[in-house]
Amino acid sequence: MRAALALLLLLLATARAEHRGRAYVRDKVCQEFQTLGKEDFRTLTLIANSRKFSNATFKEISHLVQEIVSLADTCCADGADPSCYDAGSSALSAKSCSVDSPFPAHPGTAGCCAQEGLEQKLCLAALRHPPQHLPRYLQPSNEELCQAFKKDPKDFADRFLHEYASSYSQAPLPVLLGSTRSFLSMVSTCCISPAPTACFLKEKLERKSLSLLTLMSNRVCTRLTEFGKDKVTSSYLTSLAQKMPSASFEDLFPLAEGAAEVFSQCCDSVDEDCMQKKLSEHTAKVCNTLSAQDKRFADCCKGKNLMQNYFCISALPPATVPKLPEVQKPTNKQLCGEEGPRYTKRYLFELARRHTSVPDAFLGKLYDASEKVREECCSAKDASACLDSKRQQMGEELPPFLEKANELCGLYTQLNFLDFKKRLRESLMPTVPKGSPELLGQLVEQRADFASTCCPPNSPPLYCSSKV
Repeated sequence: MRAALALLLLLLATARAEHRGRAYVRDKVCQEFQTLGKEDFRTLTLIANSRKFSNATFKEISHLVQEIVSLADTCCADGADPSCYDAGSSALSAKSCSVDSPFPAHPGTAGCCAQEGLEQKLCLAALRHPPQHLPRYLQPSNEELCQAFKKDPKDFADRFLHEYASSYSQAPLPVLLGSTRSFLSMVSTCCISPAPTACFLKEKLERKSLSLLTLMSNRVCTRLTEFGKDKVTSSYLTSLAQKMPSASFEDLFPLAEGAAEVFSQCCDSVDEDCMQKKLSEHTAKVCNTLSAQDKRFADCCKGKNLMQNYFCISALPPATVPKLPEVQKPTNKQLCGEEGPRYTKRYLFELARRHTSVPDAFLGKLYDASEKVREECCSAKDASACLDSKRQQMGEELPPFLEKANELCGLYTQLNFLDFKKRLRESLMPTVPKGSPELLGQLVEQRADFASTCCPPNSPPLYCSSKV
């Protein structure tokens, strides 16, 4: 995908200078600038930097984009001085380091600016903001979209690209490009249509799959970036266990590993169809393994479109807990052996299938705690004594922790929102001093907000992890 390649080159250009030389960087950037044309190059630069600096303002991003495009426009012209690009990029670094820099603020800038030359450029090029906890882009009404579009189509497109790319900064680049292109095409078509309402309805239905893929991939790639592949494997495993608690670990664990591998390959890939292609292949394996065991999975797997089947499975609510024997805890020897991480995941799988409404954020905290205990105790002088002590502590604290989370999200799943808040109020009333209606109201709103955001299967990982 040439457009994605251009963006990747733009983002990595300075880093490549270390290995290939400055002329290589200039030649590659200029090749893409001339192939794409100035406007497409500018659009892609806007998306790339909105992703990279996801908490920057539109004004800050606009300044940076203007400078980058101006540099390419000047230094890629016929007859430009060969040293133009290097001198211009050095000037750009110097501007980034100035006290009144108009570019996106980053806490690491000062450390980069203490360095010199190529090291400074490499350091600045590597800076990026963490993902947003909750996407800030809210799609306006059709009327508001058309009003803004007709007023200034170019400004509308720029502001949309900035907001959308920064909100879904972890979605794979090809997915994000496809989604933004599809959205702008919809707006430009429907806002001049004689029947805009019908046009928007039709277009939104057609781009639903791409919108879902953007949302889903942003969440899972955020989780991968922030928590790592092992935790993504555990998260996917416990999610499947809650949807199908009757399935065995041996059936589900390879599927969880396969999903984590897909995400690790595709989250940073510039291959146009990586996520769609590999997720479709993964979904086929899930359907082949699980549809014969569970009617809900079988229903999701009936469709011919594997991506739609994947979205259907992802949205399945937790299942009813079957009768299961008591959880077998891993032995000290197992935890500290080579297969220790696998035994931790198996234990979390067993907890998840017995507490199907416990949200991912809680199970993620358990994963962190388990890994911390393994790391601390398995390197201790007396590993068994350390693990026994932690096991006793966990035995006291874990059951109420799981029951509270299971009850909260179980009620949220079963009741409508008003009844859920009423039940919350009743359960919290005994814990609040009499005559404190404001405190009670605050607690109800806090719990209700957490439940509505973090109990659903596709909850935002960073936000929910911070709220636990």
